[in-house]
Amino acid sequence: MEELAGRRALITGGLGTIGRAMATRFAQAGAAVTVLDRPDAEEAEARAAALGDGVRFVGCDLNRLAEAEAQVRALAEAEPVDILVNNAALIINKPHEAFSLEEYEDQIRVNSSAAFALSRAVAPGMRTRGDGAIVNLTSITLNGQWDGYVPYVASKGAMLGLTKGLARELGRHGIRVNAIAPGAVVSEAEQRVFADRLQEYNDWVLERQCLKRRIEPQDVADLALFLASAAARMISGQNIAIDGGW
Repeated sequence: MEELAGRRALITGGLGTIGRAMATRFAQAGAAVTVLDRPDAEEAEARAAALGDGVRFVGCDLNRLAEAEAQVRALAEAEPVDILVNNAALIINKPHEAFSLEEYEDQIRVNSSAAFALSRAVAPGMRTRGDGAIVNLTSITLNGQWDGYVPYVASKGAMLGLTKGLARELGRHGIRVNAIAPGAVVSEAEQRVFADRLQEYNDWVLERQCLKRRIEPQDVADLALFLASAAARMISGQNIAIDGGW
């Protein structure tokens, strides 16, 4: 089935592990997909091309929010954006005292402020058409059981609040806003953060999950597809966990 036939989707952080899975899944469902990621992302064009037909890459620096918002607004004016997935995120693991204020602000900006800016950029077109879907990525870390992620958790808390607020304001225009809270997904970020203790981390995750298998990027992509599709036409303002039963 092509659940997103004729729709245009914009996915931030689209060259990361989960972003790539969502881009591929959306394209398979018939959407024309634009992935946004850092302009200097290594082999960005080639990685985007590998995601399949219907996927294109656009360099966008979310650290420069005013410019990123203007860039996305121009994209949305040139071609309607029916679906926005705010997936981009920075994640660093260390004690909160070791974070500089700049590092904290970087994570807040990329992980949540960017979602506000880009949602504002695509909302006018969605309002005009009386339809649209925004999917934000929160996190299992909001359950308070993870050490060393204070800025990240704070940013995801802001994302949850943004989801609730936007759902209320945009719902009257036919725009749905929901969030996905992934658990411990097998990813490149995981391999980077826990490079020195990967097996220990894997065992720790499985011990806490009800389901004794790891969450794959495709699992998150399937949920994102559902929330972006007409099958979820009466769902808004929700934060849906996909965490293996934490």
